[in-house]
Amino acid sequence: MSYVDGFLLVVPTKKLKDYTRLAKIGRTVWLEHGALDYRECVGDDLDVKFGLPFPKLVKPKKGETIVFSYIRYPSKAARTAINKKVMKDPRLAACMDPKSMPFDMKRMCCGGFKTIVEP
Repeated sequence: MSYVDGFLLVVPTKKLKDYTRLAKIGRTVWLEHGALDYRECVGDDLDVKFGLPFPKLVKPKKGETIVFSYIRYPSKAARTAINKKVMKDPRLAACMDPKSMPFDMKRMCCGGFKTIVEP
């Protein structure tokens, strides 16, 4: 079974293009280093009537957009090896200054997940 890193964050809507540019670089780098899949998804239908809607969880402010993303790896061990390579990749290192990030990293939710169902 594969392994997944998942992320939930809020991005100022006016910085969504900047975030998308960063995400495209990230996608290229992660896939080149061995990730199986890399997705960035912008909230579209978040006013759900069941469970805990994402907006209640992350409490976006006016002018913020919710983004859900994930990276899928062959295994947890592969994730560790791939992320070591990714963090050394100069294409991504140039974008990782917390001061220039297009979102507040302190409000990002993230974690690693063991896959229990997959095709």
